[in-house]
Amino acid sequence: MMKKMTAILLALTLVLTAAFALAEGDLLKEIQERGYISIATEGDWAPYTYHDESNKLVGYDVEIGQAIADALGVEAKFEETGWDAILAGVKGGRFDIACNGVSYTEERAESYNFSTPYLYTPSVLVVKNDNETIKTVEDLQGKKTANTISSIYAGMAEEYGATVQGVDTLADTIQLVIQGRVDATINAQVSIEDYLKEHPDAPIKIAQYLEGDINAFPVRKDASTDTLLAAVNEALQAMRDDGRLAELSVKYFGADLTNPAE
Repeated sequence: MMKKMTAILLALTLVLTAAFALAEGDLLKEIQERGYISIATEGDWAPYTYHDESNKLVGYDVEIGQAIADALGVEAKFEETGWDAILAGVKGGRFDIACNGVSYTEERAESYNFSTPYLYTPSVLVVKNDNETIKTVEDLQGKKTANTISSIYAGMAEEYGATVQGVDTLADTIQLVIQGRVDATINAQVSIEDYLKEHPDAPIKIAQYLEGDINAFPVRKDASTDTLLAAVNEALQAMRDDGRLAELSVKYFGADLTNPAE
């Protein structure tokens, strides 16, 4: 019995020691020792992260993620996954960072550490082009919208009384609106405009322009990420100072969205 208790106590000690080491470790040092940074991204949310005609992963966040990896002196290992798994994966240590147009909110800041903002993007309310009943978000009461469940847009829709149907991609969202299976969606203006460039005949319209979102890169919230976050912020500042951040914004969004609107 004593041996069994000793074994249990030893196992518990090892678990606690590992947990303490994780909390007190240095994620940047770990990344540099292993030679790559694990970057979570969707791969199907243009112009942030998507595949071009040759199936190469490209996008605004992809290029910035690569620049961050270069600044750290490591390889960028992009890991594509569904939106709902991105933040959970960062929090659980599956990914080191997320580069996927993640919006900063005070609620998320309770669970994640965020880099300095690198993009400011307005949101829009989108409906089918023959919909005349939904003109503002106040008209969403009792209506149905489509969004990825853990997105800030789903939260906004619910705040205005809508029922949210979960989806995986923007394309799925738009199809549900077109088919009339949902009444509307709230989404990033840049993503909707990018979709309309690719699908100019899509029977949808922007019913209302909304306030902007602040995009920043999240890492898990513990002391082990402090040096990584400092290095990421340094890389972002260097890109801001030499103009690369603004150039990438113009390349993918058609305008410099790297500063807050005045």
